[in-house]
Amino acid sequence: MSNSADSPGTGSTPERARRFRPVRVLTAAVFALAGLIFFTSFDTAKGTNIRTDSSLLKLSDLIHERSRENGELDETNGTLRQDIEALAERDDGSTKAEDDKLSALEKRAGTQKLKGDSLTVTLNDAPPDATAKLPGYPEPQPDYLVIHQQDLQAVVNAMWQGGARGIKVMDQRLISTSAVRCVGNTLILQGRVYSPPYKITAVGDPDKLQKALAASPAIQNYMVYVNVYGLGWKVEENGPVTLPGYSGTVDLQYAKPVEQ
Repeated sequence: MSNSADSPGTGSTPERARRFRPVRVLTAAVFALAGLIFFTSFDTAKGTNIRTDSSLLKLSDLIHERSRENGELDETNGTLRQDIEALAERDDGSTKAEDDKLSALEKRAGTQKLKGDSLTVTLNDAPPDATAKLPGYPEPQPDYLVIHQQDLQAVVNAMWQGGARGIKVMDQRLISTSAVRCVGNTLILQGRVYSPPYKITAVGDPDKLQKALAASPAIQNYMVYVNVYGLGWKVEENGPVTLPGYSGTVDLQYAKPVEQ
């Protein structure tokens, strides 16, 4: 009986070992995987809090820094262009008629300063806690409370329609290749970034400019949001002002046909 009693005991030890060995291996694998995750997280964070938006803030800082640098380069480029033009005027072999024609073309292109009576439109976001001011309108969505690209474009287009001889958005002169674009709640214009309020100034007949603004269907739609949700809208006659000449590059970028 002792042998039969000992047999199960003797045979059960290796069987238990075989049964628990996979569990031990699995436990070790879990600890190894956890260690790998901790190491990867540490290596990624580099001692910083990876749950914050610091990377986004750094990107925003970089964008604004590049915008500032582009502004300084534009000013330098404008100064150098004036120096080149002054040197060229000393003895370029052209006649007075040719010089007058060139000057007229430069004014039409927007590269020269422009003085005249003006009208300024200021657009601004609505207060973040805005509610519907008139009955029958829904409570505002976030998109209802901010200035969009089409709003800026509507004002610029209406001013051209009203006979503007030149337009400045913020501190930059628009030319035929200028693109008014918005990314998020910021304006990107010719390599520089701006935040609201946005000011658009046109040189021209203030009465005609006012009428063109009032006749624009896109602006009429914008005025609904002004009256209901409090988007900013201000129109001012500033009298004579001088718009700066465009100082950026005038090189055109265009598509090329694929060679077969």
